[in-house]
Amino acid sequence: MAQAFSSKSATDFSLGANTLVSSPSYQAYQILRLGFIVAPIVAGLDKFFHLLVNWDQYLPPFVNRMVGGHGHELMLAVGIIEIVAGLGVAFKPKVFAYVVSAWLLLIVINLLMIPGYFDVALRDFGLSLGALALARLSQEFDK
Repeated sequence: MAQAFSSKSATDFSLGANTLVSSPSYQAYQILRLGFIVAPIVAGLDKFFHLLVNWDQYLPPFVNRMVGGHGHELMLAVGIIEIVAGLGVAFKPKVFAYVVSAWLLLIVINLLMIPGYFDVALRDFGLSLGALALARLSQEFDK
């Protein structure tokens, strides 16, 4: 209990590297960072291979019409953006975690335009909050 009220922060290097690594907030940062590196890269790559799902089904019909019936090509571009975002989190989480959070909010808006995908929109909203938490933790741990 006394440790909860300690005036030393997790980044106080006088505590030593061992204490920092065992810090719950640092562990949460590492878990979130790994998740938001792997998930966007895997989802982005799968836009090309459709092993997980047919991603084109998540595109509202009016968007497909807006791009002249080239919705699949749009989804390939989305895949590239997601791969870049995942790599960005790997190398600069302080910036790219915010990018991933905003991207996920755009996905939520997109999903709300398609009846039957509200549950997926809710899940992606939660993921967006996780990416935002990573962005905030990155301010502390990505020095």
